[in-house]
Amino acid sequence: MLNHEKRSPQQLQHSLKQRHMSMIALGGVIGAGLFVGSGVVIHAAGPAAIVSFLITGALVVLVMRMLGEMACALPAVGSFYEYARLAWDDKPGGGELAGFLTGWMYWYFWVIVVAVEAVAGASLIQFWLPDIPAWAISLVLLVVLTGTNLVSVSSYGEFEFWFASIKVAAIVVFLLLGGLFVFGLWPHTVASTGHLLSHGGFMPNGVGPVLAGAVAATGFYFGAEIVTIAAAEAKEPQQAVARATNSVIGRVLFFYIGSILLVVMLVPWDSAGMATPYVSALEAMRIPAAAHIMNAVVLTAVLSALNSGLYASSRMLFALTRRGDAPKSLARLNKRGVPVRAILIGTVFGYAAVVMSYVSPDTVFAFLVNSYGTVAIFVYVLIAFSQLRLRRRLERHSPGKLRVRMWCFPYLTYVAIAGMLGIVGAMAFLPDQRTPLALGVVSLAVLLLAYTVRSIWRKLRAPDPGFEI
Repeated sequence: MLNHEKRSPQQLQHSLKQRHMSMIALGGVIGAGLFVGSGVVIHAAGPAAIVSFLITGALVVLVMRMLGEMACALPAVGSFYEYARLAWDDKPGGGELAGFLTGWMYWYFWVIVVAVEAVAGASLIQFWLPDIPAWAISLVLLVVLTGTNLVSVSSYGEFEFWFASIKVAAIVVFLLLGGLFVFGLWPHTVASTGHLLSHGGFMPNGVGPVLAGAVAATGFYFGAEIVTIAAAEAKEPQQAVARATNSVIGRVLFFYIGSILLVVMLVPWDSAGMATPYVSALEAMRIPAAAHIMNAVVLTAVLSALNSGLYASSRMLFALTRRGDAPKSLARLNKRGVPVRAILIGTVFGYAAVVMSYVSPDTVFAFLVNSYGTVAIFVYVLIAFSQLRLRRRLERHSPGKLRVRMWCFPYLTYVAIAGMLGIVGAMAFLPDQRTPLALGVVSLAVLLLAYTVRSIWRKLRAPDPGFEI
């Protein structure tokens, strides 16, 4: 029951190395949201935004541990899409529905990320080249990174390795310089907590904004799970996933919590400078050309997310074709083991969304942007429920496959599920989050309708057993 199907003659290539996998895991969560979006959370919650990121980061760590357990025990193309099917296949139609929803929601999330990052990348490049139209820059970025993904999976892995390396190096340097500054080891400075406890204290606006910040911060962490998608193309999938998921946990929390702690110490939480938190922090340390430095780092983060979005969406779409949840024609691989059509579909959808950002910014594009974050939370909830069911079945039938185990099972799994459902519930009571929640539910309803239509169509096309000879 727990065996997934054998590979088809058309196979993905096992070209990703351990260094690729580690950086894919790290790079997936260090995105533009950390460098820019974190300022929104800090401005609302004050220095206590550290707690917001800690709460959400802890939930993501738990989900990553669950994924590590499942990916090591059952490496499969499509990762948690397959796990959702396996977890619910003992219920009539349950496995098909769970897999369909998980796979298509994940694909939807990443193709919207492709569009959002293409738009963001254009605005960042216009910082240096203001005369070039944004739509043209977005098109060039999409074409270049689509080409990278079309060459081979190792090409994607190499680009992501260097993108992620730049982001990680930037964070490490920021932590080093910021640490020297606050500990008084910087020229002409004395050790100080800076603005951490001033301007109203550590939690100036109360607990509410801190919890609201945890909701908003959820989308900043999403992306670490790509490493389990990439496992299908790694040379040693079990070992690679185990190492990557274990190493990413402490580093991500260290990078996020450590860097945000320095930001709130260096920059007043209620200042205008919090609109660009890391730029303002560098300026507070009197680093020359701070705006140019951070613009380059954020652009790297955007390109990394765009690169990963094209990869993740294409591999999930490829997995969907294997189970009949997407057209079989999209499953075709070229001689280098690359799902060309699946990549191009994501590119076309992404650029169509980019066009909508100019043609219909307040309706179509606004719907896409406001809905995809909630959809991401739904995916994580399904991952947690899948692990809860699969772990029990693995313990009964294949305990030897559990090389990586979820901590304190099942209690921490229940904690993660409760935490994520709590985030979804909290969105209904937060004015800024009600629209994203409503649009996310609408997106889920559309997928449920699509599944129902597909199921009816399959039944109508099925041969009538009464005519069998």
